[in-house]
Amino acid sequence: MTLWVIKIGTSLLRGDKANSTSEIIDSYSQCIAASKSRGDNIILVTSGAVGLGCQRLGIKDRPEDLVTLQATAAVGQVHLMALYENAMEHYGCNIAQILLTRADLGSRNRYRNASMTLKKLLELGIIPIVNENDTLSAEELRYGDNDTLSALVATAVDADQLILLTDVDRLYSTDPRKNSNAKPILDVHHPKELDTYEELSNESGNWGTGGIKTKLNSARIATASGITVHLADGRSPSVLKDLLKGSRGGTVFHPHPRPLKNKKSWLAHALKPLGTIHLDNGASEAIQNKGASLLLVGVKRVEGNFSANQPVRIVNNSSQEIARGISSLSSDLLKNALDNTKPSIPSPLVIHRDVLVLTGKLFS
Repeated sequence: MTLWVIKIGTSLLRGDKANSTSEIIDSYSQCIAASKSRGDNIILVTSGAVGLGCQRLGIKDRPEDLVTLQATAAVGQVHLMALYENAMEHYGCNIAQILLTRADLGSRNRYRNASMTLKKLLELGIIPIVNENDTLSAEELRYGDNDTLSALVATAVDADQLILLTDVDRLYSTDPRKNSNAKPILDVHHPKELDTYEELSNESGNWGTGGIKTKLNSARIATASGITVHLADGRSPSVLKDLLKGSRGGTVFHPHPRPLKNKKSWLAHALKPLGTIHLDNGASEAIQNKGASLLLVGVKRVEGNFSANQPVRIVNNSSQEIARGISSLSSDLLKNALDNTKPSIPSPLVIHRDVLVLTGKLFS
């Protein structure tokens, strides 16, 4: 039995003269139902609410203002789920809708609750359909963060495989629609390769905006937790059918050889750091190689404003990120303590090892 997370993007659900959105969803649902009948578990992460809302309201162009985007998403979400429910029911499957944003997963309790709810639905034989909460969240509407959301969902449920369906057949060295010399990339084995492709995406205009760039970030998150990621062309339903039978995507991102456990993955990827703590060489060495917690004595300076028990980046003497964690002290307290030349013995605890994860090895 394989636990799959499948992400379907807006571009695949828009429909065209040949196939309506309803027909496209029906085709995907047939593939998913067939896989489920073979004993697999599947979670679907779907976009498309804004696009369907625009169709229902007769809006030809994607709105530019946030309030109209959220309103169209509210209309489109109802229609989107109705299409999935009708199609899945036709193939003998029951579904449940889960509305999430990345921010929802920023709380350890909500992350754990989401994980348990999704796993219980799978246990009950239900196909969870995760929909970004576009009616309230500005982040997903602006940045296409559903790719990241799918990776966080995959890590939360300890998925085996993540499929990112898109409108290109694989990853390329640059945008193949603009550069005929773009080279196809079939396999990505190491985080350093991801670094290279992310740099290329930053140099390639639209190729790196809300498209390939967010998928590379999704692949980084999922592979760091031991999940295989397939980037595949979703324009033909037969591709998904073959993938669910054990075929491979156009580009396969292979799991990290030393995957993170669930809590460490949450610390590394689900949280958005609110500040940065700079360390001296001794503290960097102790954290990276001796399994130590971070004490105040090793802190050189603090950037940003954060409260106690909020996430921060931890960087070495060269300003390179080496870890992330949850600070037990606020930025104000840390800054005041650093300004106080009188040493404190013993040195106060800043970040306990249990809420600290090394991130340098995830990117090198």
